[in-house]
Amino acid sequence: MKILVVGGGQVGHFLCERLSTEGHEVVLIDRSGDRLKDIEDRLNILGIHGNGASAEVLEQAGIKSVDIFIAVTDMDEINIMACLIAREYKIKTLVARVKSIEYSGESAVLSKEKLGIDLLINPDDAVADEIVKIACRTGSFDVAEFVEGQIQFIGYRIAPDSPLCDLTLKELGDLHGMYRFIVTAISRKGQTIIPRGDDTIQAGDSIFIFAHQQDLPAIQYLLRQEQSKQRRHPRAFILGGGSIGLRIADQLEKMGFEVRLVERDLQRCEALAAKLKRTIILQTEGTDIRTLIDEGVKEAEVFIAVTDNDETNILSSLLCKKYGAKRTLALINQPEFLQLAPDLGIDACISPRLAAAGAILKYVRRGEVISMAAVEGSDAEVIEFQVKKGSRGEGIQLKDLNFPSGAIIGAIVREGGYEIPSGESRLKSGDRVVVFALPKALPKVEGFFPR
Repeated sequence: MKILVVGGGQVGHFLCERLSTEGHEVVLIDRSGDRLKDIEDRLNILGIHGNGASAEVLEQAGIKSVDIFIAVTDMDEINIMACLIAREYKIKTLVARVKSIEYSGESAVLSKEKLGIDLLINPDDAVADEIVKIACRTGSFDVAEFVEGQIQFIGYRIAPDSPLCDLTLKELGDLHGMYRFIVTAISRKGQTIIPRGDDTIQAGDSIFIFAHQQDLPAIQYLLRQEQSKQRRHPRAFILGGGSIGLRIADQLEKMGFEVRLVERDLQRCEALAAKLKRTIILQTEGTDIRTLIDEGVKEAEVFIAVTDNDETNILSSLLCKKYGAKRTLALINQPEFLQLAPDLGIDACISPRLAAAGAILKYVRRGEVISMAAVEGSDAEVIEFQVKKGSRGEGIQLKDLNFPSGAIIGAIVREGGYEIPSGESRLKSGDRVVVFALPKALPKVEGFFPR
């Protein structure tokens, strides 16, 4: 497919990298000549210097032959205008990144339907929702949900005292009678491994598992990640009262958390107090550890740092972890910090670019993709497919299925139940299948699930 991307910032760069790696013909429009040259040098794409909301520039980029148009600049108006112009060229799929509530809220005056745009993605909302999921999963650093929340994809870090440490995958498989889950990938020293039976889980690894929602309590017990039973209402601290912090606080309130929201700006504190019902608003700095201790950060189940400054989020998370917070989650914008922060002791680092890109990428998939999630640090993806009649592999046992190297089926859901697959499992028409795949395997995986 030919895909035209407007905006070469973090989200645009990430999309270009993924899409070009998969073999799509990608054209990028950006107003910065230096940034455009840098991306062209790194990726197999065509760069066009100019304004993506200009019909002349779009014509130069070959808009008439484009299949998918994605506008992800930092300005909502440019993204919306670019999509409206592209709509006149009868482009099949239009995607715009927007931050304003005027376009993306429930009461939006200009909705995607009125604008004729297929997807309006708000990165702040997407990343806030992801953080809430992780905050509610003790011990995890990555969470994604599939099949309406029935199947959970969760990342855990393996400590030296973990009961999984030094177990082979075959030994772990012997526990499946009691614990129904599958380890789909191991991340070790910057490399992602699709494990085989003789591979061993080691201290320092990050493992990614698939499990059904109802099996999670037993799995949490196995991993020694049970929720604390000392408090009826778990306590959460949030640093940063912007749109992300507000959305997180609102959701955690509804889930029964005792929420403390830390914001240094007095006017913003007053605005937050008017919008939140039970959250305690603290006007102070995230590094004011004395005040945070006085307010109970030692008893916090989770400390969440979501300011617009990566260094502040990292430093405040480390401070609060040192002084008793059980888990710390930090919003990280700079890709190089995403690898550094976990090594320092932060439990989970969440990237806004992945939250936005994950919602966008499923619109460019060939095949019957229902939903997907990108995995930071490994360039892998988790994709949910619908098995159609006549799909390759239908009715064949998985052990005899020539499934692409670099991919693994993690869960099968069908009417009346679900299955954590084994070699004897078979795919049937109508099944919903969740697959973990490395980039090189994606095109071949999609070939198994044609439209």
